Amino acid sequence: MKNIILLITFTLLMTSCGGDSKSVESIIESNDLTKIRKKRDDLAAKQNDLNNKIKMIDAKIKSLDTIKKYPLVTAFKVKQKRFDHYLELQGSVATKQNLILYPEFSGSLLKILVFEGQNVSKGQLLASIDDGGMSQQIAQMKVQLSLAKTTFERQKRLWEQKIGSEIQFLQAKAAYEGQQNAVNQMQSQLEKTSIRAPFSGVIDDIITEEGTVVGAGISAVFRLVNLEKMYIEAEVPEGYLSNVTSGKMVEVFFPVLNEKLITKVDQVSNFINPGNRTFKININIPNQDKHIKPNLTAKIKINDYSSKEAVLIPQSIISENSLGEQYIFLAQDINRENEAIAKKIIIKTGKTQGDFVEILEGLASNDVIVNEGARNVKDGQDVKILNTETNE
Repeated sequence: MKNIILLITFTLLMTSCGGDSKSVESIIESNDLTKIRKKRDDLAAKQNDLNNKIKMIDAKIKSLDTIKKYPLVTAFKVKQKRFDHYLELQGSVATKQNLILYPEFSGSLLKILVFEGQNVSKGQLLASIDDGGMSQQIAQMKVQLSLAKTTFERQKRLWEQKIGSEIQFLQAKAAYEGQQNAVNQMQSQLEKTSIRAPFSGVIDDIITEEGTVVGAGISAVFRLVNLEKMYIEAEVPEGYLSNVTSGKMVEVFFPVLNEKLITKVDQVSNFINPGNRTFKININIPNQDKHIKPNLTAKIKINDYSSKEAVLIPQSIISENSLGEQYIFLAQDINRENEAIAKKIIIKTGKTQGDFVEILEGLASNDVIVNEGARNVKDGQDVKILNTETNE
């Protein structure tokens, strides 16, 4: 029935226009501006009259047509809510105290006094190296030091009593001080035959066995690790320089451990790598039970943007036209039967988090948006809303 009425209307329109075609042509050929303007006004009036009649016919069709084939859609009502955007990065766990210990003295590794996995304290003796007879030399030097000290003290007493010459006193003093410096220097060398822990930590690896001849600064002996002072190092694109600052809250997730924790950005580098245009950040992480290990992969999320009253919609309902503009459909003029008109509107989007995107322009609170089925409707088309939800 609807198609028949539309066909009749179209036929009437074509007939009315066809009857006037010759008169229109003759008026145009007359070059009479007054007649041409009057003819145009007559045709415009007829067109408006036809449009009004078509609207009346459409309204009647809509009221009489009991079999309505509207596209079925779902919709949701826009509500403003808090939006937190997170910059997602990947970092690697490191420790500020992860050190391979090398000897400062060359010789045979006489004794290893610790075992792998042992907790050691700062300054604790870890191993000793054969001193090559240096301790005996120091013993002899100390005997000479004692004699030089006695000679100096006696010469000093004589000089205080104005007995002897000043040169004898100065010679005794120089001999004593020189011998003292020689002993101190030799003892300093002897101390290098002992390998001590530079900080408290765990002996992670014993690299060299007892009896091996080691070279100063060449042969690795131990790996000492402190698992308490751990941090994550990550590279951040330079575009986030103003948003990622020291003290920013960070959510850290360790996939291998299936563990999540909340901490803060401890340090932001002042240098931007020219190769990849990134800067480094350090994030301190607590590790009291020492289960987080160096080089462990971590996923980090840094809150770089927040809005207390944001409008969020699913990315899946956003379309794009040939001009690159993004648009969605509003459900307008909703009646009691949940029938509405789909209205296309251009929107401006902001940041994206997960499946949702923030809408900066084009939407307001309580607008009803076509959700499922949005890809199948057209601007101005009647639709049937199955259900309406709120974007909580």
